[in-house]
Amino acid sequence: MSRRLEKIVLLTTDFLMINLAFVIYFTFRVESGLFEIIILPEFFLPMVVLYFYWLIIFTFVGMYQSWFAASRFDEISTLFKATFVGIFILFFFIFLDDYINNVSSNKRILIFIYWGFLVLLVGAGRIIIRSIQRNLLIKGYGRKAAIIVGFNERAFDVIDSVSNSPALGIDIKSFCVVKENQLNKEYKNIKSEATINSLTEMIDKYNAQEIILALEEDEHDIIGEIIPICDDKNVKLKIVPDLYEILSGQARTSQIYGVPLIDVMPELMPEWERKLKRFIDIILSILILIISLPITIITSIAIKIESEGPIFFVQERMGQNGKIFKMIKFRSMKKDAEKHTGPVWSQKDDPRVTRVGKIIRKLRIDEIPQFINVLIGDMSIVGPRPERPYFVEKLAQEIPYYKRRLRVRPGITGWAQVKHKYDESIEDVKIKLRYDLFYIENMSIRMDLKILFRTIFVVIFGKGHYE
Repeated sequence: MSRRLEKIVLLTTDFLMINLAFVIYFTFRVESGLFEIIILPEFFLPMVVLYFYWLIIFTFVGMYQSWFAASRFDEISTLFKATFVGIFILFFFIFLDDYINNVSSNKRILIFIYWGFLVLLVGAGRIIIRSIQRNLLIKGYGRKAAIIVGFNERAFDVIDSVSNSPALGIDIKSFCVVKENQLNKEYKNIKSEATINSLTEMIDKYNAQEIILALEEDEHDIIGEIIPICDDKNVKLKIVPDLYEILSGQARTSQIYGVPLIDVMPELMPEWERKLKRFIDIILSILILIISLPITIITSIAIKIESEGPIFFVQERMGQNGKIFKMIKFRSMKKDAEKHTGPVWSQKDDPRVTRVGKIIRKLRIDEIPQFINVLIGDMSIVGPRPERPYFVEKLAQEIPYYKRRLRVRPGITGWAQVKHKYDESIEDVKIKLRYDLFYIENMSIRMDLKILFRTIFVVIFGKGHYE
């Protein structure tokens, strides 16, 4: 089942079950005659409002993410917790409405009966869909190909666990070995076909979506080679937990395969926080673009009066998952500043910067048009700064994990910008990369707010750097 089809099926099932829960509750509450009705409530409007209410909550808690091989118990547990919080919010607003309108009622507690119907029906619908999905995986539909790096007892344990659980939907296609003398060996009809040097070709050959590392202690040094390959190919990477300590806290365990494995450098921000982060980006971008309109007009006039060239400077940058987009800024340099030099980093006291450019850079006014990029989804307000494709490819060759920055939306401001100075050398880039990776592994709304407050401090005191 494709992700798109899975989402359509889930949305349809939830639509039917959420509305059915309301119909049953309405019949029980109004039509049964068991309870006194002072004013006959409306039917269709509350049903529509409640559906969209639950749709928003379910989306925020990640109930429409790809389910692949996850526990049905965990999904029902998520449903229970999400609806439990949601029903208390509804109860609070019903209580508040009664208080404002001076209505005394002991019937509002009946909303928890509605909650029971909701959990029962939506949960039943989900279990049916997931059971069908599970059976399809067993029959060979929608399965994922995986490659194990390593040829040892730990690798064999993973294969045994996967073989004994066909509902996981994983097909181990091949071993990729570290040592040449392990080539052309096999375990349970799975062969070791290539070494690490050919891992990229193996991923392409089998269209692999998972790489599982089962390495010996003397093979740890190759992890730095494998992670960039998986990042480039957008392949998930898991590791047998013996090697946990070498990852310096950048991993967390999972039980997807029936044996403990570690997700290497996972995205730790929960789905609801990612949705809330995007919502905040949209609202703040709209507000800032409106409030800064007078500044935008004055700046545009000043740029046009001082020097030839366009008001806005549009440049290609590499965004999330390597997507190229056009980043918009107010032009702060002379026209065709890189015509004779090619792509170069900006510098402190850069001679190419105009007089107006120095002012708008110092006050960070040149960044205002980037809120348009945020609004259309190319950027976030907070995140690693986007770099030009030329420099991304160059830096990725010199610095391990550099492309890890591309896992999230780039930002107007970030942890590296408020913690470090101008990029004047490759060492500065490496230091900033550590800050960016720290941010990615600790992403949260709280962290974003902390960075925003620090950014205000940076702007006021004229420190930091935004390229």
